[in-house]
Amino acid sequence: MVSTDYLLRALWDENQPTTARAALQSCVLRLRRIFSKYGITGNAIETVPGGYRMHADAGTLDLVRFRLLVRAADDAPDAESRLYRLKEALTLWQGSLLANVPSLMLHRDEVPALTEERLRTLERACDIELALGRCRQVLVDVWEPARRHPGRERFSEQLIEALYRTGRQTEALSEYRAVKRRLKEELGIDPGPALQRLELAILRGDDLGPTTADQRIQLVERPVSALTAAPTSGAPMSGALVAGTAISGAALALGPGDPGADRPVPPSPLPAMPSVPAVPVPPPLQPVPSFTGRAVERAAITGRLTAQTPGTRDTTVVLISGAPGIGKTALALQAAYDAQHAFPGGVFVLPMNRSDGTPRTHDDVLADLPAPGAPHGRPLLVIDGVSSADQVRRLLPAAAGGAAIVTSRRGLAGLVATHGGSVHRLDALEPADSRQLLAATLGPERVGAEPAAADELAHICGHFPLGLRIAGARLLTRPGLRIADCVAWLAENLPARLALADEPGMSVPRVFASALHGLEPRWQEAFRQLGTQDGLLFSSSALGDFADAEEALERLADAGLLEEGPPGPYRIHFLLKIYARQQAYAAGKNPIAPAAPTLR
Repeated sequence: MVSTDYLLRALWDENQPTTARAALQSCVLRLRRIFSKYGITGNAIETVPGGYRMHADAGTLDLVRFRLLVRAADDAPDAESRLYRLKEALTLWQGSLLANVPSLMLHRDEVPALTEERLRTLERACDIELALGRCRQVLVDVWEPARRHPGRERFSEQLIEALYRTGRQTEALSEYRAVKRRLKEELGIDPGPALQRLELAILRGDDLGPTTADQRIQLVERPVSALTAAPTSGAPMSGALVAGTAISGAALALGPGDPGADRPVPPSPLPAMPSVPAVPVPPPLQPVPSFTGRAVERAAITGRLTAQTPGTRDTTVVLISGAPGIGKTALALQAAYDAQHAFPGGVFVLPMNRSDGTPRTHDDVLADLPAPGAPHGRPLLVIDGVSSADQVRRLLPAAAGGAAIVTSRRGLAGLVATHGGSVHRLDALEPADSRQLLAATLGPERVGAEPAAADELAHICGHFPLGLRIAGARLLTRPGLRIADCVAWLAENLPARLALADEPGMSVPRVFASALHGLEPRWQEAFRQLGTQDGLLFSSSALGDFADAEEALERLADAGLLEEGPPGPYRIHFLLKIYARQQAYAAGKNPIAPAAPTLR
């Protein structure tokens, strides 16, 4: 049973409205209707004295299934089976926990404990992988957690040992020193005894671990306390590593109560492990078809990418932002093509969303990258369609010494504040560039035959590269269609007709909707309210008595739905204004149906 008071705190924390209990009952009623809509019948949510109850099992709640799989790993007969169940449990975690649940209480009181469960499971899985000799996989699994959770020395131990076991002694020592420096600067402490002993073993070139994989697996399955206990005064600390060396690099001595605690057992040499195989450099990028315009931005980005001093470990960051459909991806790819000669490590294009618009997981994106430290030279990452600064931060270690071009509808001010770099906020194309894009797409003869109609087509497409390419594709597949007739047909229903039926991603209303629906409901409501106002320039007064009107306009601008702002007014592109008006009408906020746009 979940108490009513707990649910009220989860929803409103300490700022509960006077109607909170009635609102909670309405929420429960809506949930029951949603369940019924999707075929979940019966009393899914029970009202009980003092609160509510929902029956959950491994088939209906991922957290229950996660815990069952972790417990099943305890009973598995061998290391392979244990690892399989732990990995299956970890696959249930996709992205940040409760990322779409805006509850301060849950994120403060519940998320840390649940995150701890996941991290303990990941540590255990990496221990088993090390025991089985799968050090390359450990590098993939533990590289990001070691940086994201610097206070967990266990991850650092696993990473350093995996580097050492794959023949990368220099990088292992460099990683240890980075951990030591971070602990000293941030906490004023030295690394723990386990890390210090691991460093000593690496400096002396010792072989790590017992003589066979079976012995190492047995050590992994010992209680965690046995692997992390401090050595006693009677345990040997010099010479060869003793039996009991932790698989995650915790080079431990046996305590007095263990057999053989009074004598060191020298390890037999392990087979030499080959270094990480070279990851193929991607094939050279090709220029973006019919790319036109953006000459100033293109030159500035290329100049910044190629001006980096060779040998530095810093990462050059270039951010390209702007409204949906404004041409961010095309500029990023063209600039990467121009600068790729300066990046012998290759250009890695990393779309952050799938073709259907759903976000990719961090692990999925990492699979497109070389293993950290791969010996190819400086890489260039094109991180396309970013929704948060944290997505970029987690990928930047792979670009160490190279560069990253980031595209996003959002301003990502937090990323710029922490990592610097150059920022390019794109606006619509200039009219001459729009005509040049149409000529490159349709051919100069066709555009030259109807120059006025071509200019009008560019205008009703908002001088947005996406809209221009969609209109150009429609005309290309209809050789007999006059440009003027296409303009008249498109103008009857903008922006809905700026879409290709056989290519869902080529749709102006779809990219507008994606940007809008990525916002909280109250900011979506503010956007719809702007659709009821006249003109293309707004101040906070346009939202009337809307709560947090100034913040609402800032949020809309950050999402690329508005431009500019204080000290001047905010500006909305006329295609986005038509879309806002349509959204307001659909929500019943504007009794007048959206009329055909006034183009001039």
